[in-house]
Amino acid sequence: MSQEKKKPAPINFREIEQRLETARAAIERVWAPTTEETRRILQARALALAQDSMLDETVDEDIEVVEFTLAYEQYAIETRYVRQVASLEHLTPLPCTPAFVLGIVNLRGAILPLIDLRKLFELPERGLTDLHRIIVLQSGKILFGILADTVTSIRRILLAHLQPSLPTLTGVRKNYLKGITFERLVVLDAEKLLMDESIIVQEQVIE
Repeated sequence: MSQEKKKPAPINFREIEQRLETARAAIERVWAPTTEETRRILQARALALAQDSMLDETVDEDIEVVEFTLAYEQYAIETRYVRQVASLEHLTPLPCTPAFVLGIVNLRGAILPLIDLRKLFELPERGLTDLHRIIVLQSGKILFGILADTVTSIRRILLAHLQPSLPTLTGVRKNYLKGITFERLVVLDAEKLLMDESIIVQEQVIE
């Protein structure tokens, strides 16, 4: 006598739905962050946004410069170090000083040495005229003037557009270089110029 086949039990869809709902709730409890975890996540996001913002600011950061010519080449220096620009007048030679020190000038009652960057950088020279300009540089108590053939403009330059150097730019000029623009404007590092002890005139004339 053959055994009777068991009939499959009817599917309880209501029970299946309840089990799925219970499993879904359990998963949500596992992945739901605590208050402390939420705080850490928000802090991490804020830090990432701040870093992105700093990166954007660095890319867009610029400097204001005075642009001038030396021996038909274009140079620039940051305006935050420039005290004034004046005409070349009343130059008094100063003996016992390096060749690049042209002498001293009196500007509005201030006696300061005048540096000829053409001689310092070993550039071609031409005679002095009243068309020359003096760019007075200052950092703290250090103050002196540099000679410029002409002062052409004041403008802003993006730091991202400055190249470190060029293969053709060597010698002393490279030591005082802040960067070079794409159009080959040489931006000098005024801080290095002002802090260089070899440039500061310290010798006294003994009569």
